Amino acid sequence: MSIKINNVTKRFKNYTALDHVNLEVGSGELLALLGPSGSGKTTLLRVLAGLESADEGRIFLNGEDATDDHVRERRVGFVFQHYALFRHMTIFDNIAFGLRVKPKKERHSETEIARRVNELLELVQLNWVADRYPHQLSGGQRQRIALARALAVEPRVLLLDEPFGALDAKVRQELRGWLRRLHDELHITSVFVTHDQEEALEVSDRIVILDKGKIVQVGSPAEVYHQAISPFVYEFIGPANRLFGNVLVDAIKTADHVQDIHGLVGSENLVGYVRPYDFRISKTPEQNGGIHARLDQVRSLGQQVWLQISVDGFDTGFRAQLPYREWQALGLSEKNDAWVNARHIQLFAGNDLKSLDSAQAWHGPGGGI
Repeated sequence: MSIKINNVTKRFKNYTALDHVNLEVGSGELLALLGPSGSGKTTLLRVLAGLESADEGRIFLNGEDATDDHVRERRVGFVFQHYALFRHMTIFDNIAFGLRVKPKKERHSETEIARRVNELLELVQLNWVADRYPHQLSGGQRQRIALARALAVEPRVLLLDEPFGALDAKVRQELRGWLRRLHDELHITSVFVTHDQEEALEVSDRIVILDKGKIVQVGSPAEVYHQAISPFVYEFIGPANRLFGNVLVDAIKTADHVQDIHGLVGSENLVGYVRPYDFRISKTPEQNGGIHARLDQVRSLGQQVWLQISVDGFDTGFRAQLPYREWQALGLSEKNDAWVNARHIQLFAGNDLKSLDSAQAWHGPGGGI
């Protein structure tokens, strides 16, 4: 089941939630909608489901115009963040609910409904909880039941609104892999909203990044992460350090690789980005130079060590990330001096810069390259 969103706009009074959005989702694809709060992710999902009406534009499902179709006619399965299970019903009855409320001419027999429910319980690996009630299940189990209920009516499209947002980190991690495996088995066209960049990168076939009601980039997880088309995307999709001015000049001179998509080297208004893991830290100056720095803070988080590093004469520092064994081999400690090189720098025009509070900026004095 393919989806085509054609020039869709949605306004709430004076606020434009979706601004002429165009998007196509291939049959059997698992697509993630990712963006900051207020970017239009959930609104787009609700317009797809028929829970909201677009002010402009059309929605096509499998090539047929479904813009004016009722929710039931669209045959869309919807999974909410907070499960929305009926507390007074058993798990079996929760899953069977959508099948039992179908119009009489479409409704299956109770025998067929039982077969379908048991089949879904097997699919989500919870066949032993049929007689229990939602409050007797863990959060992760309830979300899997919510997904089984959405699948019971054999939807053409599955929509998930931050399905793991209410779960703790460990359960969320486990369910990501489970959802990907389930999708690979069912091949149902799916669109899910998430605020978790790592979740989108791990689970989806493609990622759509939205900002202020507009799509700013669409691509595979690798394309979006490694070939961001703007500072906004680069900062939003993962942790990043921003480099300006003379600091950027020095970093470029000693970097292993500089990604200059738009041929910007030589311009006076330039910003560079370095991922935390793309810094090389050494105890003494390397043959190709580097930048003298100070290790202000060192925090060991399991297999990774995070470093907060400052450079003399600059108000803000940057964050670097090293594998624990590599950090041990360096023989450095907090408050030590060190030398820093960048393995990879991504360049953008400074006038395209959009800041996010989550970004780590490393500012230098003015000066072009």
